Amino acid sequence: MLITVREGLEAGLIIAIILSYLTRIDERRYWRHIWLGAALAFAGSLVAGIVLEVTATSLSGQAMEAMEGGAMLLAVVVLTAMIIWMKSQAASIGANLRQRVDLALRSGSALALALLAFTAVGREGLETVLFLFAGSTTADSSSAYWIGAGAGLAIAAGLSYVVYVGAARLPLGPFFNFTGIILIVLAAGLLVNGLKELHEIGVIFSLGPHVWDTYNVLADNSQLGRFLSTILGYDSSPYLGLVAAHLAYLALALAFFAMGRTSSDRSVRPAAVKSTSEPRRNEG
Repeated sequence: MLITVREGLEAGLIIAIILSYLTRIDERRYWRHIWLGAALAFAGSLVAGIVLEVTATSLSGQAMEAMEGGAMLLAVVVLTAMIIWMKSQAASIGANLRQRVDLALRSGSALALALLAFTAVGREGLETVLFLFAGSTTADSSSAYWIGAGAGLAIAAGLSYVVYVGAARLPLGPFFNFTGIILIVLAAGLLVNGLKELHEIGVIFSLGPHVWDTYNVLADNSQLGRFLSTILGYDSSPYLGLVAAHLAYLALALAFFAMGRTSSDRSVRPAAVKSTSEPRRNEG
């Protein structure tokens, strides 16, 4: 649920900023192009997810494990890069979006506006699809997993609307900081699970010796053990290489995240751009 709340809210806020700015400059006639681009991106993300799932179910044995392990590692790379990028760019993302809207309007291209929404929503959508697919390979309950993902999207849509209409000033900076840290921790678990998958099929030949054994304390096949394995990569008898990779990733990812600009750590309400302090554009 957390990944869909965060990624959905990122996409929703981008759309809210664009729509608010178009309203402010009296260009609401372009709203339909923004919604068209967003809808196409959402549909494209669904298609990508279906293709991944169908491809995975058509494979078996080592081929399926290789795909699952590769998807986990790719999800770690993409998600980490986007978390750190969002941290560094959050403070200026609104100004950048408004500049791109102005450029599209000056060119007279409604297609450029639709493409702006398409790329923004599509980027978040593909990240979400990749992470959800990677996570689903180790999920204990498929139905609960996807219900949670859907609930996360619904929450994100609701929060985006609340922010847009100005019903509340949400502390988005702290929210994205907190969820960013949590997602890095989850990505570390994905990294471990992905490496284990590739080790099991012989792609990675050695991960070193086992460093401890806590099976009698918390077994991997217990309900709590399976849950922790899915979200944190828990292993009652981990290899040294996995422990080292886990700790190294956490240290590096959190360090880069902490070095991101902190000027975005503030409350945000995109609806605030609806002021009439700027002159309206002349249509036509």
